[in-house]
Amino acid sequence: MAMSMGSPDGDDDDVIASINTTPLVDVMLVLLIIFLITIPVVTHTVPVKLPSEVNQPYKTKPENINIAIDREGQAFWNEKPVDQKELLTRLKTVSVQKPQPEVHIRGDQNVRYEFVGRVILTAQRAGIAKVGFITEPPARGG
Repeated sequence: MAMSMGSPDGDDDDVIASINTTPLVDVMLVLLIIFLITIPVVTHTVPVKLPSEVNQPYKTKPENINIAIDREGQAFWNEKPVDQKELLTRLKTVSVQKPQPEVHIRGDQNVRYEFVGRVILTAQRAGIAKVGFITEPPARGG
């Protein structure tokens, strides 16, 4: 038995420039098989009908009460100025109606929260169940 140790001149030091891709192909085939087996298991779910949501601007009903607050803190009952005592009296008379109307608060962008909080507290003291805020809808597409 003989073994070749290379040439006695030392000329076998050439660099092999080719890459053996057989292990890479083997690994890729194994991964492909694993993904093909697991993807149907992951996507299998219970069939349910989900509710669809449509964003429609809220239309105020005539029986709703709109309270606006300007940047100085002045409250307006359906566009007429009112003070805190008159606001409480009006809200108390409205709170006993069946069905009770909703109170919508439109606050100026620069109004201090203190003034909005006072109107909310007044509505709470009067016994109003539904108080909402009116805001500007976002611009389309963003």
